[in-house]
Amino acid sequence: MSATTTSEPTRTAAGTAPKAAPRPAGEGRIGLRANLRHIGALARRNTMQIKHDPESMFDVLLMPIIFTLLFVYVFGGAISGKGNQQDYVNYVVPGLMAMMGLNIAMAVGSGVNDDFKKGVMDRFRSMPIARSSVLIAKVVVEVGRMLVAMVILLGMGFLLDLEVGGTFAGLLAAMGLSLLFGASLMWIFILLGLALRTAQAVQGMAMLILMPLQFGSSIFAPPDTMPAWLETFTKYNPLSNLADAARALINGTPVGDSVWMTLVWTAAITAVTAPLAVRRFRTKT
Repeated sequence: MSATTTSEPTRTAAGTAPKAAPRPAGEGRIGLRANLRHIGALARRNTMQIKHDPESMFDVLLMPIIFTLLFVYVFGGAISGKGNQQDYVNYVVPGLMAMMGLNIAMAVGSGVNDDFKKGVMDRFRSMPIARSSVLIAKVVVEVGRMLVAMVILLGMGFLLDLEVGGTFAGLLAAMGLSLLFGASLMWIFILLGLALRTAQAVQGMAMLILMPLQFGSSIFAPPDTMPAWLETFTKYNPLSNLADAARALINGTPVGDSVWMTLVWTAAITAVTAPLAVRRFRTKT
């Protein structure tokens, strides 16, 4: 005759202790090493997606070429005088480094929104990984795309006789500053991609943000040629700070407050929008 074994719940002084509710996948505390490993795996996945869909790199490869030729030969003559486009190259190419980050960041929001529509993000949220790692991996890969666009932009600039009046370290510093600021902008557009319902809405909202920031800045023209009210807006525009900083670092002129102001903007944008984006990612249905 077999004995039946019965398990009794653990008793405490107050009575029977309730069973702990199962913890949802991915909600436990994940260490730094595991988090970095997850980011690396997801970044590799995103990179492999680009490998299988090379058309997704067309914007990165062609946008710097088209923008450089367009603005140098359309605006260059008007601003520097006909036949003096060479002078404008040293002005506009550093400014376009700021523009590259903004345009690539805009595409990130549409991509995140589209991934949710396809159910990709729901699959990630069911896995035992940190929620932030999904978005950080996205930013890491897009920063890599931005670096490719920046190298092509500078290559076009050198073909058009861009002169580096400063040091090679200054050129690298301008690139690094542009990449940092571009990464902070991505969190804004990721948040838009998570908050808005369609990719078309994300693109429409992004254009409303992009156009005033781009053209109301010192990227294409000196602010002192603008009306007083627009010159004031340009002065506080973070893209103007970045364009002025990159221009000074490449041309070897005094940087003034532009570098540290760009770093302040970068830190402030990231500190505000990154936690909001991660929180929205957790709760989005």
